[in-house]
Amino acid sequence: MRLKKAEREQVRLKYGGHCAYCGVLLGDRWHADHLAPVVRELLSKQTAAGTWKLVSGKPLRPEHDVLENMMPACAPCNISKGGQTLEGWRAWIARHVDSLNNYTPIYRLAKAYGLIAETGAPVVFYFEKEQQP
Repeated sequence: MRLKKAEREQVRLKYGGHCAYCGVLLGDRWHADHLAPVVRELLSKQTAAGTWKLVSGKPLRPEHDVLENMMPACAPCNISKGGQTLEGWRAWIARHVDSLNNYTPIYRLAKAYGLIAETGAPVVFYFEKEQQP
């Protein structure tokens, strides 16, 4: 979905100019993310040089490709989320602490020196906190 300038600004201001997921204040370069993923078909296309590349095709869930489903996102959050559902992404983020403990010695060292405190807190996105009374 290609947003018009006014629609893009509407999405940006949805949470006061903050990323809907992590809450960082958005700068000039931010993404409009589909909260419920659209998922597009992938097509193979031959380039002028004779090589093949994958290109994004039509949406497989066109009902999600609407303005109401768009969320303002910083680039790191949108790239991390990719085509995952919100709950899938939440679980993926939560598993990273285990991954860091298992595979990153410098993380374990920083934790041993008290520089990192694992809280076990659930992953709660900025827009969820903003919606609470």
